[in-house]
Amino acid sequence: MAEVNVSLGERSYTIYIGNALLPNYVERLPHKLNQQLLVVTNPTISQYYLKPLLKSLAGHQVKVFEMRDGEQFKSLDSYAEAMDILIDAGFNRDCGIIALGGGVVGDLAGFVASTFQRGVDFYQIPTTLLSQVDSSVGGKTAVNHPQGKNLIGAFYQPKSVVIDIDCLQTLTERDYRSGLAEIVKYGVIYDADFFQWLEQHTEELNQQDPAALTYAIQRSCEIKAEVVALDEREKGLRALLNLGHTFGHAIEAATEYGAWTHGEAVAAGIIIASKLSEVTQRLNSSDFRRIKDLLLALSLPTKGPQMPWQDWLDYMQRDKKVKDGQLHFVLPVAIGQAEVVSTVEHNTVAAVITECC
Repeated sequence: MAEVNVSLGERSYTIYIGNALLPNYVERLPHKLNQQLLVVTNPTISQYYLKPLLKSLAGHQVKVFEMRDGEQFKSLDSYAEAMDILIDAGFNRDCGIIALGGGVVGDLAGFVASTFQRGVDFYQIPTTLLSQVDSSVGGKTAVNHPQGKNLIGAFYQPKSVVIDIDCLQTLTERDYRSGLAEIVKYGVIYDADFFQWLEQHTEELNQQDPAALTYAIQRSCEIKAEVVALDEREKGLRALLNLGHTFGHAIEAATEYGAWTHGEAVAAGIIIASKLSEVTQRLNSSDFRRIKDLLLALSLPTKGPQMPWQDWLDYMQRDKKVKDGQLHFVLPVAIGQAEVVSTVEHNTVAAVITECC
């Protein structure tokens, strides 16, 4: 079992990565688990993993909230349902919230934990590749609003993250590849050696080779842990983790959080951002080609959907990186390096989007 520490002073925690961790969940934790527990999950996940988790939680007072499956249900309505369960059960501020599922489950459960009784203990058990390498680490919690993704939320760190790689066996091929997009992102923005390793191991990753997958997950978590430790509240460095997300969130919102997975939208967003960087003479053409070739080798989208420029602009204006009405873009400047840029003309962005969609 591998361990990655997220160093945040008194709020530090450990990410545990390995196989067969779920059946012995309680034994894996270095601290005593809360007596009152709410497990937040969804039907897709619960059919496989709820029973072994509940068996491990024997002796605890456990309630289960099975939210409906899909990004559109990461909503205030689902949040209210979870709160009703906690309040009706008489849970107090010594309870804990366990997220058993992917990013949607984790984001909602974390927001519930951050606000119930002004904050209770939160535990992450991410079951999708995307959530294992990204959303479960770093403390971002949120629900969506009809006008944009993650507009209502809080920074709230978990007490632990347990990544059982065996959970990936029940992922659909599409959801698995969605997670690969976030892994590629880490190489592009932070670690040229890791990017090269990904280029050299596309076949193993496509075949879900356990050793390659374990390393890719561990290195991704290490990078995110380093970035979060340096910039927890996204005032500077952490903003680089949003590579592809300004365009990706626009794609998700425009398609009503259904036609594109988050990872697919991020992959297309990475291409748009990389092309924009190339066109504005920040990224050389060779590095752009490497980024595109890696995404293609992992069977990820390299073209976004077609929609009018004004629609793109309207959705991007809701991005959290907008300051004083100014769009800010995370652009790769070399493999392993990126920067936040706000000096790109709208007509240049529009031309690049047209080329990439």
